[in-house]
Amino acid sequence: MKKRQFASLIAVMLLTISVKTFAQSESAILGVWYNTEKTAQVEILKTGNKFIGKIIWLKDPNPDGKPALDKENGDPQLKKRPLMGLPILTDLTYSNGIWKGGEIYDPKSGKTYSCELKLKSPEVLEVKGYLGFSFVGRTVEWTKAKR
Repeated sequence: MKKRQFASLIAVMLLTISVKTFAQSESAILGVWYNTEKTAQVEILKTGNKFIGKIIWLKDPNPDGKPALDKENGDPQLKKRPLMGLPILTDLTYSNGIWKGGEIYDPKSGKTYSCELKLKSPEVLEVKGYLGFSFVGRTVEWTKAKR
């Protein structure tokens, strides 16, 4: 009987340690992340009580010898803005392990979507973009950039 109690105690201790190890705070997503294709890096910052993300590195920053532009944007005046430094995550707030309530801009399509972020591990960020309902959308994974 004592062996079972001891084994149960060890199991509970290991579970508690593993949960505490991955316990995340709202600042856990701060830093630089590669997009899924590893063609860009996005730096996630906190401004006030909101989280934002902007492009800080591009694999091909100067296609055709000129800075990469937001050429897919539906607004003709925004088509000439550079992708480098472009904010693509805006107005996210943290609640119970999820950063939500904000938007993500996709420079490849020129479209903006509602979004949620969730850490799968300290090195993997799940990014979900959707229109309307969060269960209908696309989810991708970003990986933490090593600095």
